[in-house]
This record gives sequence, C-alpha cells and structure tokens, in this order.
Amino acid sequence: MGELALNSNEHIATLEKKIEQLTNQVGLLEDTQAIRHLHHKYGYYIDKCLYNEVVDLFAEDGEVHFMGGIFKGKEGARRLYVERFQKNFTNGNNGPVYGFLLDHPMMQDIVEVSPDRQTAKGRFRCLMQAGRHELAEGETRQWWEGGIYENEYVKEQGVWKIKVLNYRGLWHADFDKGWAHTPPGLYPMFSTTFPENPVGPDELIVPTPVLWPDTDVMAFHYPHPVTGQC
Repeated sequence: MGELALNSNEHIATLEKKIEQLTNQVGLLEDTQAIRHLHHKYGYYIDKCLYNEVVDLFAEDGEVHFMGGIFKGKEGARRLYVERFQKNFTNGNNGPVYGFLLDHPMMQDIVEVSPDRQTAKGRFRCLMQAGRHELAEGETRQWWEGGIYENEYVKEQGVWKIKVLNYRGLWHADFDKGWAHTPPGLYPMFSTTFPENPVGPDELIVPTPVLWPDTDVMAFHYPHPVTGQC
C-alpha cells in the first residue's frame, strides 16, 4: 500500500507540474494575442486620426521613437500625436475629416513575451497609403510609405500597454512617380528638441536614422531562429 501511495503521489505531482506548464504556455499565447490586438488597434485608431485614443494606449512612462526623435511619457506622446499630427492632418479634430486618407495595414507580426509575462517585444511591418482628395481642404496629394515597428510592451495591472513605440519609416514615394524617384532627404529628421521646437522630441536619436534611397537594417529584437545569433 505504501509503494502504491508513493506512486500515486508521484503521478499527481507529475500531472500538477504538467498542468502548471500548460497553464503558463496558454498564458503566453494569450499575452501574444493581446499584444497583436493592441498594436493592430493602434493601427486602426491611426487610420481614423483618433489621436486621443492612441495616446491612451501608452504606459505613463512610455516613449515614441519617430523621425530621429524620442518623445517621452504621455505628454511627449500627446505632443506628437495631438499637437503635431492632429493639427497638421485634421485641423485639430480628433477623428477623420472629409477627403483625408491615412490607412496603416499592419502585418508580419513577430511577438515575444518574457517568461514572467510582464513585458514583451514585437516587430511589425506597415505599408501606408495616404493622401488628400482634390475636393478636400488643403494640399491635394497622394503618397505611399513603408516602415517597421520594433516595439516594447508592459503589462500594468493586468492590461497590456505600449512601453516603447519605435517606428522607423523606411521609404516614402509619391503615388504617381513611385519610390524610384524619391529625392534623398525628402523628409528631414528632427534636429531640435522641445521646447525649442514646440512639437519636437525630448531627445534626439544617435545615430540619426536614414530614409530611402539610403538603407540600413533596423535591429531585430530576436535571435536568428536557427543559429541563435543576434
């Protein structure tokens, strides 16, 4: 009886350990899906120029890396999305306006959650179509943009939020001319910081990122899946 009880206890312990492992694995998959949803929802909000909703996706100490600058905290994020984008694209309106297109399809997701399930990193690709209709107020134009996100996320009180949104616009092109005719330095990176620049970043990125036709590799947050090299 003693040996039978011992075997039974060992079997129960093995099952409990297996259940614990499976529970953790399911939790990691749930977190991965939650982060995918978070970033895709960010893309949908950006599509419709819902900039206040975008700012609410960030952690209090979150950051935005954009066009060679780092915008720190929610105040920095608000400076970029509300004070810059909202004023330039929608004349201060939080939401879509007549004749303005800003679609951000998100794809090629690679999300990795830390073992403690409190932080994560994600890489996404964006292919943007944008423009202003000839009947809309403002300059009539249409353009393409391609870029990569290398983001960090944090779970706060059970809710995943954006810790670092690191967007690197890689190339821009007028719709009719295409990327083969994009002039170098079409969109200059930030060169001054806030408050000297009222809508500028809190810090500049060094070295300064490049735009097409210059090229580089935006560092991967994950190792090579076969060799293990970073």
